[in-house]
Amino acid sequence: MSGHSKWATIKHKKAATDAKRGKIFTRLIKEITIAARNGGDPDGNPRLRTAILAAKNVSMPADNIKKAIMRGTGELEGGQIDEVMFEGYGPGGAAVLVMVATDNRNRTVSDIRHAFSKQGGNLGEQGSVSWMFERKSQIVVEKEKIGEDAIMTLALEAGAEDIKDGGDSWEVLSEPNSHDAVLAAIQKAGLETVAAEVGMIPKNLMELEGKNAAGMIRLLDVLEDHDDVQNVYSNFDSSEEDVEG
Repeated sequence: MSGHSKWATIKHKKAATDAKRGKIFTRLIKEITIAARNGGDPDGNPRLRTAILAAKNVSMPADNIKKAIMRGTGELEGGQIDEVMFEGYGPGGAAVLVMVATDNRNRTVSDIRHAFSKQGGNLGEQGSVSWMFERKSQIVVEKEKIGEDAIMTLALEAGAEDIKDGGDSWEVLSEPNSHDAVLAAIQKAGLETVAAEVGMIPKNLMELEGKNAAGMIRLLDVLEDHDDVQNVYSNFDSSEEDVEG
């Protein structure tokens, strides 16, 4: 069992709060639309299957899901969305990946560049920080729902690789192609998930403190709140005092 970023824990809690608002629906509709470009049948399209599961987990109406798929396959208009990944550095030099889905690339590039600059960071070239991350399945379960031995047995038997201690939650990590099986096993056990996605995990964490930590949190919050941003990943870590302000 390995350590876990304090900021990542806060991010998952924020995502759970956002699930009660419209923003999570907008993000997932974009993801379903993009995924459906490679085929509208979730059985043959793992990315679409994962996106649909995520949408169902936040109680998105079936009609919304269906229309998003149809926009992606071209059966409905409105599927012209570009995927862009920005790479950069925040205050103190921590790495940041920003996943964007936009219908106006020029506007979004300008907005993201401005956000980095205003918060004391800077955008990097393609490939400048992405090598510091690896694509993994992440499933987060509250600690109060299940103990350490039980989650490890359940997850590892289902094909997971590792369990991270997130303070008040467990983060189950797997290879992307094991995401469905591990999530199904966790749900079959009657456990609710705080988050369940295939995302980018930092290989190592960078500890920041004081002004640099505060600046990183402001940058990440600004990026997360942008309408076109799908996900933000960072190797930033700090003390609980700095992260929680």
